[in-house]
Amino acid sequence: MSADTPRRIALLRHAKADWPEVSDHDRPLAERGRKDAPAVGLKLAETGIAFDLALCSTAARTRETWKLAVQELPHRPKTAYEERLYEASPGELIALLNETSDEVSNLLVIGHNPGMHALADALAGRAQGDTLARMTRTGFPTAALAVISFTGSWKSVQHGVGTLLDFWTPKDH
Repeated sequence: MSADTPRRIALLRHAKADWPEVSDHDRPLAERGRKDAPAVGLKLAETGIAFDLALCSTAARTRETWKLAVQELPHRPKTAYEERLYEASPGELIALLNETSDEVSNLLVIGHNPGMHALADALAGRAQGDTLARMTRTGFPTAALAVISFTGSWKSVQHGVGTLLDFWTPKDH
């Protein structure tokens, strides 16, 4: 694949988590999260994007979100569980994206806020329609999904490189 290959990044915040007496990393999904995760899986399927790779935080709530969402996809991408996604800053997230193989055209990242929102905001130099305004207005609630396109190598991912194509929250369905 050449440096001008069109690529897409989908950023998914985990679904609503519960607050039992466990470490933050081990928090499971709440009942609403277990309903929203398949809905975001359907939205991912509706995009028509065949993801080559899913990077998922090792936290229980992200793994559970992905387990429920992936069942709705027509094509199951290779999944890598990445502990560096947990509590990652936007800069750390961009560094992770920069490590992605150029064999990957379409990448899904399942992570946490504030990182997912900050990353979507940082990458989106442009936006289609009202997507950026909606993301700014609603924030990046649980099970929110942002889809960003860019052209080039993963090593070239930096602030403002992409176009926000879509922004979706469970309240949108």
